[in-house]
Amino acid sequence: MQGAVIVLALLGVTSGGEALHLIHLPATSNVPENAPPATLVHEFSVNLSVSLSPVMPGFPMVVNPRPFTEAFRVNRLSGTNFEVVTTGKEQLDFETGPKVFDLQIYVKDDVGVTDVQVLTVQVTDVNEPPQFQGNLAQGLNLCVVERTNPGFIYQVEAFDPEDTSRNIPLSHFLISPSKNFRMSANGTLFSTTELDFEAGHKSFHLLVGVRDSGNLEASAELQVTIVNINDEIPRFISPRRDYSIPEELRPGTIVANITAEDPDDEGLPSHLLYSITTISSYFVIDQLTGTIQVAQRLDRDAGELRQNPIVSLEVLVRDRPSGGQENRIQITFTVEDINDNPATCRKLTFSIMLTERAANGTLLLDLNKFCFDDDSEAPNNKFNFTTPSGVGSSRRFSQHPAGSGRIVLIGDLDYENPSNLAAGNKYSVIIQVQDVAPPYYKSNIYVSILTSPENEFPLIFDRPSYMFDVSETRPARTRVGQVRATDADLPQRSVVYSISSGGASLRYPNIFWINPKTGELQLVTKADHETTPVYILTVEASNGEDTSSVTITVNIIGENDEKPMCTPEFYFMAIPVDLKVGTNIQNFKLTCTDLDSSPRSFRYSIGSGNINSHFTFSPNAGSNVTRLLLASHFDYAGGLDKIWDFKLLVYITDDNLLSGRRSARALVETGTVTLSVKVTPHPTSIVTTAARPRITYQILRENTYSPSAWYVPFIITLGSMLLVGLLGSLTVLLAKTVYRHCSSMTRKDKKQLTKKRGPLSVNRSAEKKNKSKNKKPLCHVCKTGIKACSENPIVGVALQVGVASKRLQCCAVLSPADMKNVTGEAAVESVQMNTVFDGEAADPVTGEIYEFNSKTGARKWKVPLTQLPNWPEPSPQPRGTAAEGPLTKHAEK
Repeated sequence: MQGAVIVLALLGVTSGGEALHLIHLPATSNVPENAPPATLVHEFSVNLSVSLSPVMPGFPMVVNPRPFTEAFRVNRLSGTNFEVVTTGKEQLDFETGPKVFDLQIYVKDDVGVTDVQVLTVQVTDVNEPPQFQGNLAQGLNLCVVERTNPGFIYQVEAFDPEDTSRNIPLSHFLISPSKNFRMSANGTLFSTTELDFEAGHKSFHLLVGVRDSGNLEASAELQVTIVNINDEIPRFISPRRDYSIPEELRPGTIVANITAEDPDDEGLPSHLLYSITTISSYFVIDQLTGTIQVAQRLDRDAGELRQNPIVSLEVLVRDRPSGGQENRIQITFTVEDINDNPATCRKLTFSIMLTERAANGTLLLDLNKFCFDDDSEAPNNKFNFTTPSGVGSSRRFSQHPAGSGRIVLIGDLDYENPSNLAAGNKYSVIIQVQDVAPPYYKSNIYVSILTSPENEFPLIFDRPSYMFDVSETRPARTRVGQVRATDADLPQRSVVYSISSGGASLRYPNIFWINPKTGELQLVTKADHETTPVYILTVEASNGEDTSSVTITVNIIGENDEKPMCTPEFYFMAIPVDLKVGTNIQNFKLTCTDLDSSPRSFRYSIGSGNINSHFTFSPNAGSNVTRLLLASHFDYAGGLDKIWDFKLLVYITDDNLLSGRRSARALVETGTVTLSVKVTPHPTSIVTTAARPRITYQILRENTYSPSAWYVPFIITLGSMLLVGLLGSLTVLLAKTVYRHCSSMTRKDKKQLTKKRGPLSVNRSAEKKNKSKNKKPLCHVCKTGIKACSENPIVGVALQVGVASKRLQCCAVLSPADMKNVTGEAAVESVQMNTVFDGEAADPVTGEIYEFNSKTGARKWKVPLTQLPNWPEPSPQPRGTAAEGPLTKHAEK
């Protein structure tokens, strides 16, 4: 359908039809600042494209406004008429906010044709009235001490929102004139008279106004309160001196109110301090208000009040500001005896659960086991129970016998009963326990009774079986149908659906999926009518208690979705240039099949490659077998034909049996076959040995690329790039590892060589330095050149020393003292190398035991050397060799 709409749109464009575009845009509109929501900004319309595709829901819309704002939106007036209005989400302020907005109006229809135009919205300035600053904006109460000299009281602060620089002065005035106050033009409030609290000037209500240059006004209320000065002696004004109160008043209960007044305060007690001078643990007085409250329990039946119920108090009042004036009064309280011990219960709320099949007469609760009265004498310690009441309790619960407190079941608790459902299967019973004597204290006992459901009904589907139809062309996630299972038991449990059997295909274990919550059956993948036309499914539903199953039959509706398949798909033929017209070329025959179409539905046509229409098929429609014929002569001599190799692309379409009207709506599939025809020219020489000319046919098989297999080179290329990247990463990591290993080994060897260098070793750094200067290395013992040391006439000891990777000989003349020094230095070197020796071995020359470190290679003799062994006499040897001995071996190692 979408392809058809696109074709229609293209036809409309090619025929000169107009594309979708916005009318009355671009445009510029004005909107006043502080505009309320839904204020009209601009109206425009949409000219539909030639396909008359409607505008998609939600379009047009405002996109990418500059600057960004959410103050505007687009309302739909009709199918093509729209308006831009304000949203009210942001306040448009000319003085502080942006003054211009560029709104991009984006429209899109059902076929994806779009248009974008810009609407420029300018915020216009509106003259706003001035505003008050500070607390005066919400109303201000000023306190002024009485008898203050006339003068300054308050400075009114206001501003004009239009005057951002605050340079234009405002005019201030009093809206309600007063003889006691006046206001200057700059907003200063003055008192004109001395304010006397006792004269009746307790407060003044002023209305302050401010006016801007545009004659816009604003007003605010200003309350001026006169503060009184307290300087009079207080006096008591409460007439009562004796009070009778009942026992068991709660702590904090007000039992008396002692009031006094100060002439200056005109009866305001908040300026006086009250206190009780006598010691009493039963009463306290509020020092500000003079109210006497109960401080602790007043129990007439216990303690000292049982012997004397009268309590006398002395109350002192004094002036709080000065503290110099005070007054005293005596009051008496008599505590009266009452029935102060109501019937109480250890538990006042009960929760009971009953099954819906509980029998009538079942005892739910006996309240006598929980309730009691602490009063010691009758009738104060007697109590009874009222008739049960509450939501849903009537005709279901009662007391038996009446007033006994035994709650029994008398009604039906069926969970599915409509009246019980209306009550929610939850019932509240209220019973009052009360004294039989005045004042009849009573307490409410709340009993909550909940009905527990039982599994009475099975889980069943709304149909005994289901049958659905679905086309084989429908894609995955297509809705096939929906099943529903219900259970008459309440409350309803959630039902879980699953496919227990059926629905398997050759490629998939199940091509259907059912939503476990809704029971909606969907396709997992496309179904194939030619493979399996009918599927039988078994769907199981479970609610945790019951399980039920139902059979679903899904009929796969066949559609023409298979392409014609022909043999051969590729073929090569060679024909002579003078082949006779109408000849079946090499007796070539094309045989086609279609899984979902009749053999008579095939229609054959040659696409690209049939230059000058030399080839045709017979028959060209109505059969699944056709032959390739030569339709016209080749004319190479006249220049009409120039191509000798023809590559014919043959189309096989299965729409031969469809009329023109049906063909436009039906599904049509097309197969292709590639034929290569080579035209051979006349031979240039005559072959006399052959009786007749012979034609040699050469069949070439080509692996042509199919456009449908585009993913093959893509996957190969992507895999090759990933493999090359992986090999490159591994190569870099290997090079770094080898480099770090070699560097660490080189540093370790340098450190070991430095530690092992002793008195009998050649100074390798010196040798390297000498080599760089083209000098010979020095003997470490005699500090002379190798040649000078060897030419010494005195016979000495032969020492073999390793220098770098070469071996050098040096004959040194050592005196006995020098020999001792050499021995001592060798011992010292052994001590320096003694770190951790974890192995032992025997010297192959001397047989002595030495210790070695398996990690660093350091060695030392197990028994410290005290003297050097007897060295053998040196024998004349050519340079470059040395006499071997124990020391030589030790140094060499």
